[in-house]
Amino acid sequence: MHDHPMGRRGRGFRGPGGFERPMGRGDVRDLILAALLDGAAHGYQIMDRLESAADGRWRPSPGSVYPTLQMLEDQGLAASKDEGGRKVFELTEEGRRQADPSAIERLSERSESAGSHRELREQVMRLMDAARQIGGRDDEHLTTQALAIVREARQALYRLLADE
Repeated sequence: MHDHPMGRRGRGFRGPGGFERPMGRGDVRDLILAALLDGAAHGYQIMDRLESAADGRWRPSPGSVYPTLQMLEDQGLAASKDEGGRKVFELTEEGRRQADPSAIERLSERSESAGSHRELREQVMRLMDAARQIGGRDDEHLTTQALAIVREARQALYRLLADE
């Protein structure tokens, strides 16, 4: 199965660049618990908090947040109340004990890493575009030089891997 760079639908992934490894239900659960440490919120406020923590690089979908909130309520980790026609959730004492504030920090770190990966992909795409332009010129000398440059870049990347 080919993974789309924006993540798989229904798993709660939205935003430019996405993440290399999709987040599972446990990740979203932990993030929602941590987001509720900042106070009671409805689903979209939680999504906003998490998007902000990820510097806009990821936003959980309603399809992942709302079922997780219901599950947290069923497990006695969150309680809901109606405020102005909206269902607002807050942590119970047990929910506060289980919430891990470092989940938000890990999201931020993961977001920074995803930004670096996205930049690498963008630069590779630009390299491919430049190579296509040279290939379209039908200039054997230019093509030979470009081939040598690309070959050297590939070999340099493999040397990086070998040095790990």
